[in-house]
Amino acid sequence: MDLKEIQNLIKFVSNSGVAEVKLETGDIKITIRTTLEGNTPEITYVQQAPMQQALPQAAPAQPVAPAAPVAAAPAADDNAKYVTIKSPMIGTFYRKPAPDKPSFVEVGTAIGKGDVLCVVEAMKLFNEIEAEISGKIVKILVDDMSPVEFDQPLFLVDPS
Repeated sequence: MDLKEIQNLIKFVSNSGVAEVKLETGDIKITIRTTLEGNTPEITYVQQAPMQQALPQAAPAQPVAPAAPVAAAPAADDNAKYVTIKSPMIGTFYRKPAPDKPSFVEVGTAIGKGDVLCVVEAMKLFNEIEAEISGKIVKILVDDMSPVEFDQPLFLVDPS
């Protein structure tokens, strides 16, 4: 099962009103649970991997506190003219392809449809996030190497 199929499944479950979907294919098991009120999906990925020698693990990341709601309404109106590019999955956001490489995009960078904007690591897989529109990066909403949620805004793009 590839990334696009998983994304389509998540969107379908979110919009269908179904409370829970379980899918098993080969060695991959996916469970998607939604709350009927907010219809926000909760996704659990389980992939059976061959046994390997245990590697030392870093300390678990501290949970990220939800951002405080923006109190200034004019700021929301200013952002209304921009297109928001959101994360298609849960994972870790990286602005660079490697630590010693430059960032994919910066504020002010002109982008075209299909340009790589960032990488989101999910389950040791690095997924390139491509632009679905052309425009100019106005704001980068996530810090490098930060955890991101499904459908979390990553970039603001001026499509004009």
